[in-house]
Amino acid sequence: MYLPRAFREDRIEVLHAAMREIGAAAVVGQGPDGLIASHVPIELDPEPAPWGTLRCHFVRANPHAQSVADGRELLLIFQGPQGYVSPNWYPSKRETGKVVPTWNYVAIHAYGTATPFEDVASLRAHLGALTNRFEAGSAAPWRIDDAPADFIDGLCRAIIGFEIRLTRIEGKWKLSQNRPLPDRLGVIGGLRAAGGDASLKMAELVEAAGNREES
Repeated sequence: MYLPRAFREDRIEVLHAAMREIGAAAVVGQGPDGLIASHVPIELDPEPAPWGTLRCHFVRANPHAQSVADGRELLLIFQGPQGYVSPNWYPSKRETGKVVPTWNYVAIHAYGTATPFEDVASLRAHLGALTNRFEAGSAAPWRIDDAPADFIDGLCRAIIGFEIRLTRIEGKWKLSQNRPLPDRLGVIGGLRAAGGDASLKMAELVEAAGNREES
């Protein structure tokens, strides 16, 4: 991933927090007929430091599962908030006209190799951790023990778990940091005026990135 200094995010605590918030990744690797990608929810363990470990699972019928188990390097792509930035939001448009549209986004690339785990106890622990994470905001969270044990055990036999020891993480927070302050403020105002959860979240990120640059 191309990482200009202005957009590079290296703080491991920020990267891990974003990966947890995003919750899922595209796992990209070499398949039997070329590159292949699968989209899966992710469990993040911060150990071993500094990069940590990711856990996920594939249906056994997925042809990608065998190539993941072969131990070749994998790329996991986490795609965070993103959105269009109009040049009409820049005060500099009125001054020079030398502005164009762009696309702001948060993206994380994590690299590592996978070790499979297939015993039912480990798979149940992994599935339990995932569901506990995603059910945490529910008033009455669903737990894996809510379903019959033999039903869950049967599902576990249909999947393969993978533990991916990370070797590096790249983070890109492209949030208008390369624009002068008036333009950044214009982007924040434009996004807030556009409304909607995605635009409001991006406005928060652009504002936070600007505050970091100025501190």
